[in-house]
Amino acid sequence: MKLSVPIHHLKRRAKLLHRREQIPLHAALDRIAAAEGYRSWSLLAARQPGASAATALNRWLEPGDLVLVAGRPGQGKTLVGLALAAEAARAGRRSAFFSLEYTPADVVERLRVLGFESTELEVFFDLDCSDAISAGYVGTALASAPFGTLAVIDYLQLLDQRRDTPELSRQVRDLKAMARERGLIIVLLSQVDRSYDPAAKPFPDITDIRLPNPVDLRLFDKRCFLNGGDTRFETAA
Repeated sequence: MKLSVPIHHLKRRAKLLHRREQIPLHAALDRIAAAEGYRSWSLLAARQPGASAATALNRWLEPGDLVLVAGRPGQGKTLVGLALAAEAARAGRRSAFFSLEYTPADVVERLRVLGFESTELEVFFDLDCSDAISAGYVGTALASAPFGTLAVIDYLQLLDQRRDTPELSRQVRDLKAMARERGLIIVLLSQVDRSYDPAAKPFPDITDIRLPNPVDLRLFDKRCFLNGGDTRFETAA
């Protein structure tokens, strides 16, 4: 079912309704979804590109993978990453979401947009929004994580923003080694360079990744590119 307007406009309407009528946000989301012909917001969200991309990506990943999910601002990278981790947790697999971009309240709100309540995920889902997030920090946090744990890091370009962390190339190598040695799935969300022109090619590719410092992008086993609600998957050669 095609939405009357893009989903981010519907979310904005729900927030306004939430404030204006002083009702819970989830109730406002459900009311907006009903106006679009859905019984609930969770059903609406489950049929949108971010959620469907996460479902497809989850089926494609294997323990030991280092994965890149990239797109321009507003293309749904964070929602795809959150949906990946939330779906894994809902299925009874350990997952973690590390964010240098958002606060815990921001993440909980985005989970609700996707149709997940943080309380239903708390047994298997870990959320960490520390300013200290780096490859070493993630390694310590996942020291006892079981085989097959899925970890999402939001996002690649912020990993070396602090002077006391190793250069980005080393951190990516460390994350790859961690995934391989411990049987983890590590997903890094990534920005795309502003020079990418969707009119010239339908999806960004590995050459469009914005890199403030050099990184060997061949280290990523699998790659997912987002644009205009569509998704392209690649396996490293």
